[in-house]
Amino acid sequence: MSLQTLQKPKAAYPELKDKIAVVTGAGSGIGRAAALALAAQGAKIGLLDLKDSRTEQVKAEIESLQTEAIMADVDVSDPERLREAIEKVGKQWGKIDIVFANAGINGVQTPIEDMKPEDWDHTLSTNLKGTFLTVKYAIPYMKNEGGSIIVTSSINGNRVFSNFGMAAYSTSKAGQVAFAKMAALELARYKIRVNAICPGSIQTHISESTHPTPELNKIKIPVQYPQGSQPLEHGPGQPEQVGDLIAFLASNASSHISGTEMYIDGVESLL
Repeated sequence: MSLQTLQKPKAAYPELKDKIAVVTGAGSGIGRAAALALAAQGAKIGLLDLKDSRTEQVKAEIESLQTEAIMADVDVSDPERLREAIEKVGKQWGKIDIVFANAGINGVQTPIEDMKPEDWDHTLSTNLKGTFLTVKYAIPYMKNEGGSIIVTSSINGNRVFSNFGMAAYSTSKAGQVAFAKMAALELARYKIRVNAICPGSIQTHISESTHPTPELNKIKIPVQYPQGSQPLEHGPGQPEQVGDLIAFLASNASSHISGTEMYIDGVESLL
């Protein structure tokens, strides 16, 4: 979508105007879609990602919606870089209202016995530790006024266990749901809601971080789906559909929803 064709839609959640949001993994896919969905409601966005031209493009798209964005070059598994980035957002606008802990990787896809410990650690550090760090460093900027934290988990590790070789990924995604529930109860006193979303197949760039190995062939069990593995739409979901869910969970329309995992997969995971 070009800057020329991008138009600001009529706001569905006017209370999000001038709210401050932090989005990790904001340069592409679900992170980009969520950042734009929140910006379309008038929110100001802190774009946290490994710096590249895609994040710069998202910033330009947000500014074309007549709101503000700042960027920070972040590896979410690096505590110091992440702390500095969230402090940059908090100090720029004085608070944080919305956190979308979205950054993640698929990582190395291989049998457990063949997985290198460092590959396990990399996936868990990025996905699970990165979520913990994002939430940890945002809390001080959210405690006074409350807000909404949303974590990108997955159907994998929660409803689906047939993606062979993804033990590390699925473990990290199951852990994110447990973490969100613990955080929801702990942070309720500050009027901070915490929820997890569990997407199925969504058209994103996450395949760039997927590294299958030849050893997978020795553990695969044939799984045969009925015609159409995404029954609702007969294809993967779009990032914009997830962005709409993020806007809802950030808004007052979900004010009594916390500690919940929400599946967005076109009933793919019920096959």
